[in-house]
Amino acid sequence: MTQPAGLGISSAESSDVPLILALINELADYEKLRHESVATEASIHRALFGPKPHAEAVIARWGGEPAGFALFFHNFSTFLGKPGLYLEDLFVRPAYRGRAIGRSLLSHLAALAVERDCGRLQWQVLDWNKPSRDFYERLGAQSDAAWVNYKMTGDALRRLAENRNS
Repeated sequence: MTQPAGLGISSAESSDVPLILALINELADYEKLRHESVATEASIHRALFGPKPHAEAVIARWGGEPAGFALFFHNFSTFLGKPGLYLEDLFVRPAYRGRAIGRSLLSHLAALAVERDCGRLQWQVLDWNKPSRDFYERLGAQSDAAWVNYKMTGDALRRLAENRNS
């Protein structure tokens, strides 16, 4: 797929941290999860540009203006015996939607996955987010109802960590 004219996608730089945090918070607002967004510029900087980066981000700019981003990291498939790319967040600002920016961001990540010999590109989407689910399915992605997602945060995570020697 050819990128639309006027669109540029580039790896995030440390100077992009305030923008990345703003985009994360805009995504949190869209997903009605702003109360869960506690990231700070310092935590994002550490995660993306610290001594041991845990994730990467790319920024989409339309005519030089920030239009969206994707934040991702490597995971691993024991069954494939290969790394994968996990897309944590993809967001395009409402004013820039309908210009193939989301598709271009996913295409960019797919190319990275292929270049890095990854066995898969995967992500999650909220069940109520029908526009995003329809978009992903039009690109050929498949939902995987066979798996149930779990997460552990906050006090539950700390309690389990404290009981590791029990």
